[in-house]
Amino acid sequence: MSDNIILLQWKKWVSRPCGKKIFSKLLGRMIPYTGSINAYVMSLKPGYAQVSLKDRRKIRNHLNSIHAIALINLAELVTGLAMNAALRGNMRGIVTRLSMDYLKKARGTLVAECQCDIPKRYEEREYVLEGIIRDEVGDIVAVGTATWKVGPRPN
Repeated sequence: MSDNIILLQWKKWVSRPCGKKIFSKLLGRMIPYTGSINAYVMSLKPGYAQVSLKDRRKIRNHLNSIHAIALINLAELVTGLAMNAALRGNMRGIVTRLSMDYLKKARGTLVAECQCDIPKRYEEREYVLEGIIRDEVGDIVAVGTATWKVGPRPN
C-alpha cells in the first residue's frame, strides 16, 4: 500500500507543525464539495479514519443545529477516507449509495469515525460502511451508511 496517495500525503504532513490542518485543507481543495464543510482529519490509517467538524453558522440550518447535508457530507468523508486509505494505488473507490439516520440535533464540535475491514483481495466489489457521528458529550447524533464500489482504476 506504499503507493496510496492519501496515506503518503498523510504521513508526509502528520508529524509536522500544523500538519493535520494542512492535510485537511489540501484534502478539501482536492475534493471541493467535501472541503465546503471544513472538516479536520484527526486520525487516518488503512481501514480507519476519525474526522472532526466544528459547529459554525455557515453549516447550520433554520433549527440552529448542523445541517443534514453537512452531516451526510461528513459521513461520506470519514467512510471514504477509511476505505481509500486501505486501497492500493491502482484501485479506487466511488460511493454509490448514501443514507443517514439522524438521531439527535447536532450541535457543537462533532467527531465522526469509521472502521472497516481492509480488502484482502483487490477485485471489484461493494463495501457497506458506517460513519458514526458523535457530539461533544459522546452521544451519537447521526449514523451514515455508505456503499463504496471498489475496483481497479481504468487505464
